[in-house]
Amino acid sequence: MQTKRLFILPLAFAIAAGTLVPDSESFAAPQKSKSAAHKKPAATAPAAAAPVGETAVAGGAPVLPAKAWLLMDFDSGEVLASANADEPLPPASLTKMMTSYLVEQALRTGRLKKTDLVPVSEHAWCRGSSSESCMYLPLNSQATVIDILRGIVIQSGNDASKAIAEYMGGSEEGFAKLMNDEAKRLGMTNTHFVNATGLPDPAHKASARDLAILARAIIRDSSEFYPIYAEREFTYNGIKQGNRNALLYTDPTVDGLKTGHTQDAGYCLVTSSKRNGMRLISVILNTTSAQARADQTRKLLAWGFGNFEKATPLQPGTPVGTAKVAFGKADTVPAVLGSPWTITVPRGQKVQTAVQLKPDLEAPVKKGAVVGKVVATSNGKPVGEAPLVAQADVEQSGLMLRGWQHLLKLFDK
Repeated sequence: MQTKRLFILPLAFAIAAGTLVPDSESFAAPQKSKSAAHKKPAATAPAAAAPVGETAVAGGAPVLPAKAWLLMDFDSGEVLASANADEPLPPASLTKMMTSYLVEQALRTGRLKKTDLVPVSEHAWCRGSSSESCMYLPLNSQATVIDILRGIVIQSGNDASKAIAEYMGGSEEGFAKLMNDEAKRLGMTNTHFVNATGLPDPAHKASARDLAILARAIIRDSSEFYPIYAEREFTYNGIKQGNRNALLYTDPTVDGLKTGHTQDAGYCLVTSSKRNGMRLISVILNTTSAQARADQTRKLLAWGFGNFEKATPLQPGTPVGTAKVAFGKADTVPAVLGSPWTITVPRGQKVQTAVQLKPDLEAPVKKGAVVGKVVATSNGKPVGEAPLVAQADVEQSGLMLRGWQHLLKLFDK
């Protein structure tokens, strides 16, 4: 226990001092002096040259020396800028976002309870190691699900991830199948999980776009548990560890999500930041250091918030079209926006809207039923869409009138 404490204290001190430390699966050996604790980690070589980013903003995307990166608008899921967004890459401990997401959804649906006890097998146990990130669960002990979740998210515990994987999936391999099934459901098309931790495996890959989709799902679907991603420290088994996401200490608008690092993956970071009602999700994959991933994230978020803004193309309840209705007491019904609608667009660009109504509506039509959609474009590019609904009920016409309407419809063909 004393050795563990000596290892964790320099880590916590380094984070508090603003010096970033190696993350997740590839901690250095225990440091022997305070001066050693402040040495910068050895650089991991990313792509040879910064990839060219894509964006709709005049002047282009920022230049970031990471192998892949992406910036997404949370509300719409629209990608605002990216480079190599769909290249499958080693995700390191960013993998644990899927592990934690499955735990959170099991808690939400009642499959798991916060107080359920998770056993720690020899496979899950870290063996007191300081060469990988651990929650330091004792062998053959038990921990509550909510403590395990914090150990995964805050401490990036490989032992916590393996223990819950065995508990939920029967084995880590069985849990990986659950991970891949969920990835498919979410639309993560360039991702394949082999384990619950992100430990290196040639077949274990994820793309920047897919990781942003996953981050968006966590924020959207796990509202009760999402505040855990902003917690700066967690103490378990008498060992206090700090969250390795340095932006949580320096940017009050940042509230998650996860860091990652292995030699093959380089330094990685998925971040969420909310400013003035707009939330952006950033992904940095395979850059050179913990400092670089934080700096590049700051640059990307600053660029995003500086170059995009929220727009309200239409107000709810205002008729924007008239949908034709067959076999009804009324021939038409006003189409309106049923709920508030905002989109994220490049600053200063005008937004155009186009209404698309269903051509085959038949009575009865209930008030609030979807009768079409409105599509927003900016600078010729689609930037969002929203459903249009019927403003009023349209009752079905009487039998004789319906017969006459059917006859008229035949002659109209």
